[in-house]
Amino acid sequence: MPDLPCEFVAVWKGVTEDLAAELTDFWARNRAIPDADRAAARARQAVCIARGTDGSLVGVGTAVMRILPRLRQPMYYYRQFFSPDFRGQKQTVPFFNFAREVLESYNAALKQPESLGVLLELENAMLASRYVLAHEPTANSTFIGYSQKGLQLRVTYFEGAKLQPLSPLP
Repeated sequence: MPDLPCEFVAVWKGVTEDLAAELTDFWARNRAIPDADRAAARARQAVCIARGTDGSLVGVGTAVMRILPRLRQPMYYYRQFFSPDFRGQKQTVPFFNFAREVLESYNAALKQPESLGVLLELENAMLASRYVLAHEPTANSTFIGYSQKGLQLRVTYFEGAKLQPLSPLP
Protein backbone atom coordinates (compact mmCIF):
# COMPACT_ATOMS: atom_id res chain seq x y z
CA MET A 1 0.00 0.00 0.00
CA PRO A 2 1.45 3.41 -0.89
CA ASP A 3 2.24 5.95 1.81
CA LEU A 4 -0.74 8.18 2.43
CA PRO A 5 -0.30 11.92 3.01
CA CYS A 6 -2.49 11.51 6.08
CA GLU A 7 -3.83 9.05 8.61
CA PHE A 8 -7.54 8.27 8.89
CA VAL A 9 -8.87 7.84 12.43
CA ALA A 10 -12.35 6.59 13.36
CA VAL A 11 -14.00 8.69 16.09
CA TRP A 12 -17.72 7.86 15.65
CA LYS A 13 -19.54 7.94 19.01
CA GLY A 14 -16.24 8.64 20.77
CA VAL A 15 -15.53 12.36 20.31
CA THR A 16 -13.69 13.65 23.36
CA GLU A 17 -13.92 17.22 24.69
CA ASP A 18 -10.38 17.85 23.41
CA LEU A 19 -11.22 16.62 19.93
CA ALA A 20 -14.47 18.63 19.88
CA ALA A 21 -12.47 21.76 20.73
CA GLU A 22 -9.87 20.92 18.07
CA LEU A 23 -12.60 20.43 15.45
CA THR A 24 -14.33 23.68 16.43
CA ASP A 25 -11.03 25.52 16.05
CA PHE A 26 -10.28 23.72 12.75
CA TRP A 27 -13.60 24.80 11.22
CA ALA A 28 -13.27 28.38 12.49
CA ARG A 29 -9.68 28.69 11.25
CA ASN A 30 -10.71 27.44 7.80
CA ARG A 31 -13.90 29.54 7.72
CA ALA A 32 -16.01 26.41 7.29
CA ILE A 33 -18.24 26.77 10.38
CA PRO A 34 -17.41 30.09 12.04
CA ASP A 35 -20.28 29.89 14.55
CA ALA A 36 -18.83 28.19 17.65
CA ASP A 37 -22.16 26.72 18.82
CA ARG A 38 -22.89 25.17 15.40
CA ALA A 39 -19.32 23.86 15.21
CA ALA A 40 -19.54 22.32 18.69
CA ALA A 41 -22.79 20.55 17.74
CA ARG A 42 -21.27 19.32 14.46
CA ALA A 43 -18.16 18.06 16.26
CA ARG A 44 -20.35 15.54 18.11
CA GLN A 45 -21.31 14.13 14.69
CA ALA A 46 -17.71 13.33 13.67
CA VAL A 47 -17.29 9.90 12.08
CA CYS A 48 -13.60 10.12 11.30
CA ILE A 49 -10.77 12.60 11.09
CA ALA A 50 -7.69 12.87 8.91
CA ARG A 51 -4.34 13.89 10.36
CA GLY A 52 -1.40 15.06 8.29
CA THR A 53 2.03 13.51 8.64
CA ASP A 54 2.81 16.16 11.28
CA GLY A 55 -0.26 15.14 13.33
CA SER A 56 -2.29 18.23 12.48
CA LEU A 57 -5.98 17.94 11.73
CA VAL A 58 -6.50 18.20 7.94
CA GLY A 59 -9.97 16.70 7.44
CA VAL A 60 -13.16 15.56 9.07
CA GLY A 61 -16.22 13.57 8.05
CA THR A 62 -19.50 13.99 9.94
CA ALA A 63 -22.86 12.26 9.80
CA VAL A 64 -26.31 12.82 11.18
CA MET A 65 -29.45 10.75 10.75
CA ARG A 66 -31.86 12.11 8.13
CA ILE A 67 -35.02 10.96 6.43
CA LEU A 68 -34.99 12.15 2.86
CA PRO A 69 -38.60 12.72 1.70
CA ARG A 70 -38.04 10.80 -1.56
CA LEU A 71 -36.70 7.73 0.28
CA ARG A 72 -38.63 7.90 3.56
CA GLN A 73 -35.94 5.70 5.06
CA PRO A 74 -33.30 6.59 7.67
CA MET A 75 -29.91 7.42 6.17
CA TYR A 76 -26.71 8.91 7.55
CA TYR A 77 -26.41 12.34 5.90
CA TYR A 78 -22.66 12.65 5.42
CA ARG A 79 -20.47 15.76 5.09
CA GLN A 80 -16.75 15.94 4.53
CA PHE A 81 -14.31 18.81 4.80
CA PHE A 82 -10.58 19.08 4.12
CA SER A 83 -8.49 22.15 4.92
CA PRO A 84 -7.79 24.17 1.74
CA ASP A 85 -4.04 23.53 1.95
CA PHE A 86 -4.65 19.75 1.98
CA ARG A 87 -7.07 19.55 -0.95
CA GLY A 88 -5.88 17.97 -4.18
CA GLN A 89 -4.22 15.04 -2.38
CA LYS A 90 -6.67 12.52 -3.91
CA GLN A 91 -8.05 11.62 -0.49
CA THR A 92 -11.73 12.51 -1.05
CA VAL A 93 -12.93 9.05 -2.08
CA PRO A 94 -10.61 6.99 0.17
CA PHE A 95 -11.68 9.13 3.15
CA PHE A 96 -15.37 8.76 2.26
CA ASN A 97 -14.95 4.99 1.85
CA PHE A 98 -13.27 4.82 5.27
CA ALA A 99 -16.13 6.81 6.85
CA ARG A 100 -18.71 4.60 5.15
CA GLU A 101 -17.01 1.50 6.55
CA VAL A 102 -17.01 3.01 10.05
CA LEU A 103 -20.73 3.77 9.82
CA GLU A 104 -21.55 0.40 8.27
CA SER A 105 -19.66 -1.49 11.00
CA TYR A 106 -21.38 0.52 13.72
CA ASN A 107 -24.81 0.01 12.15
CA ALA A 108 -24.23 -3.74 11.66
CA ALA A 109 -23.34 -4.13 15.35
CA LEU A 110 -26.66 -2.65 16.49
CA LYS A 111 -29.46 -4.99 17.58
CA GLN A 112 -31.75 -3.15 15.12
CA PRO A 113 -29.98 -1.26 12.29
CA GLU A 114 -30.75 2.46 12.39
CA SER A 115 -29.80 3.30 8.80
CA LEU A 116 -29.90 1.84 5.29
CA GLY A 117 -26.68 3.59 4.29
CA VAL A 118 -25.13 6.96 3.56
CA LEU A 119 -26.63 9.95 1.77
CA LEU A 120 -24.35 12.45 0.03
CA GLU A 121 -25.17 15.88 -1.33
CA LEU A 122 -22.31 16.96 -3.59
CA GLU A 123 -21.77 20.63 -2.77
CA ASN A 124 -18.41 20.86 -4.51
CA ALA A 125 -19.02 21.72 -8.19
CA MET A 126 -15.70 20.21 -9.27
CA LEU A 127 -16.55 16.87 -7.62
CA ALA A 128 -20.06 16.90 -9.06
CA SER A 129 -18.64 17.44 -12.55
CA ARG A 130 -16.38 14.39 -12.11
CA TYR A 131 -19.10 12.05 -10.90
CA VAL A 132 -21.31 11.65 -13.95
CA LEU A 133 -21.94 7.89 -13.84
CA ALA A 134 -25.30 6.89 -12.42
CA HIS A 135 -23.40 4.42 -10.25
CA GLU A 136 -19.89 5.44 -9.22
CA PRO A 137 -17.99 2.26 -8.37
CA THR A 138 -15.02 3.94 -6.65
CA ALA A 139 -17.31 5.39 -3.98
CA ASN A 140 -20.02 2.74 -4.41
CA SER A 141 -22.54 5.57 -4.73
CA THR A 142 -25.69 5.76 -6.83
CA PHE A 143 -27.24 8.95 -8.19
CA ILE A 144 -30.84 9.42 -6.97
CA GLY A 145 -31.64 12.94 -8.20
CA TYR A 146 -31.07 16.51 -7.10
CA SER A 147 -31.62 18.24 -3.78
CA GLN A 148 -33.81 21.29 -3.31
CA LYS A 149 -30.59 23.29 -3.69
CA GLY A 150 -30.03 21.73 -7.14
CA LEU A 151 -27.11 19.61 -5.91
CA GLN A 152 -26.43 16.01 -6.89
CA LEU A 153 -27.75 13.46 -4.37
CA ARG A 154 -26.10 10.07 -4.09
CA VAL A 155 -26.61 7.11 -1.81
CA THR A 156 -24.54 4.15 -0.86
CA TYR A 157 -26.42 1.32 0.79
CA PHE A 158 -24.96 -0.92 3.46
CA GLU A 159 -24.46 -4.58 2.65
CA GLY A 160 -27.74 -6.44 3.19
CA ALA A 161 -29.68 -3.27 4.12
CA LYS A 162 -33.40 -3.96 4.42
CA LEU A 163 -36.17 -1.42 4.08
CA GLN A 164 -37.57 -0.30 7.40
CA PRO A 165 -41.19 0.60 8.10
CA LEU A 166 -42.17 3.72 6.20
CA SER A 167 -40.87 6.77 8.07
CA PRO A 168 -43.13 9.80 8.40
CA LEU A 169 -42.14 12.82 6.33
CA PRO A 170 -40.08 15.34 8.29
